[in-house]
Amino acid sequence: MSRILIKQAEIVTMNDKEDIIKGDILIEDEKIKEIGSTLNPSHVDKVINATKLTVIPGFVQTHIHLCQTVFRGRADDLELLDWLKKRIWPLEAAHDEESLYYSALLGIGELIQSGTTSIVDMETVHHTDFAFQAIASSGIRALSGKVMMDKGDEVPKRLQENTTQSIQESVDLLEKWHNYDNGRIQYAFSPRFVVSCTERLLREVAELSSRYNVRVHTHASENRREIDIVEQETGMRNIEYLDHIGLANNRLLLAHCVWLNDIEKRIIKEKGIHVSHCPGSNLKLASGIAEIPHLLKEGISVSLGADGAPCNNNLDMFQEMRMAALIQKPLHGPTAMDAKTVFKMATIGGAKAIGLADQIGSIEVGKKADLVLLDLHDFHTYPSFGVDPISRIVYSATRADVLTSIINGKIVMENRIMKTMDKQMVLAEANTSIKRMTDRMATII
Repeated sequence: MSRILIKQAEIVTMNDKEDIIKGDILIEDEKIKEIGSTLNPSHVDKVINATKLTVIPGFVQTHIHLCQTVFRGRADDLELLDWLKKRIWPLEAAHDEESLYYSALLGIGELIQSGTTSIVDMETVHHTDFAFQAIASSGIRALSGKVMMDKGDEVPKRLQENTTQSIQESVDLLEKWHNYDNGRIQYAFSPRFVVSCTERLLREVAELSSRYNVRVHTHASENRREIDIVEQETGMRNIEYLDHIGLANNRLLLAHCVWLNDIEKRIIKEKGIHVSHCPGSNLKLASGIAEIPHLLKEGISVSLGADGAPCNNNLDMFQEMRMAALIQKPLHGPTAMDAKTVFKMATIGGAKAIGLADQIGSIEVGKKADLVLLDLHDFHTYPSFGVDPISRIVYSATRADVLTSIINGKIVMENRIMKTMDKQMVLAEANTSIKRMTDRMATII
């Protein structure tokens, strides 16, 4: 039995009462054992003096592509479909086992360093087992799955899948990795988007999601050209089509949803579909600004994600929170997206989106110990007197303020030193991997 005691922290709980307290947190194995003003347990393995620190629930990012992290800086200043066809798909086709492993570690290192403890990740077509190996060794909490793509003439040949094989490979990965490490890793079926998937594949994914009771993670209504293609092929818009084929339910997580009509919004609300808002990606790809205040007003589940490194170009939840708040204010007024709203989206909202709100997303006794310690004792976050702590976190803090990250009761970063990976090796291997990939691109596509 392992016990960690965090002493005298400012604790932003995000519980039902949204309490912010000064006190101690006792972690026992994977879970939060006790919270109190002064705890004196008989035995602890480690004591963290948090007198000047703020403890928050670890961020939950609900749309990430770890496979794309090594593509950072190689697909700038393009709109979505050109970005995919000219840069991202050819690069994904060039992945090998090692490059995917280090791409995943590179992304996970950045995520942990910036306070994210849980992710929903979409991989590429091949070698997904190696991304899962990186997730397993790093200690991060993740829902992940191999991307599914069985349609499209403009897709590199190496990414063009046979429907049956795509489904079988996905099921094999699910049966190997789902609920690994007492549920820290879970599987999510990950069809890329309607443009890249046949109706047969999507219908079978809907049936498999029900049979295994796992999430489906896909993109929808990110870009107007994408929507036009779907309408031409199916006679329906994205969300209507997903409903038509049986995917619209509370296991479905949709990234983006920038361009929705009233019918689609109604389907999302009535079927309990979850939306992952990715403001940085949507701005950089010129996709648009999603109507998040309206979705939230309708009671729709909305969380946050950074998307992939080549369309952002970072995986930093502090930037996503700030952007999510600021981009809505010129359109809907200064109170449209306040700090508390976006902080909820980044924590308990993300937990709800992945069906884990009873385990993570807030700091409460009995929940998993997914915690982040912030040092807000600096020029850019002061004065602190009389200032709402959540406002300081959303509008002033940066990822440089993340001091220590704890996932599943284990310290994965302490005093900004990574504990589960060799940082310098990952950086070196990331460079080696992308060089090898670019050298082979012309020969394998």
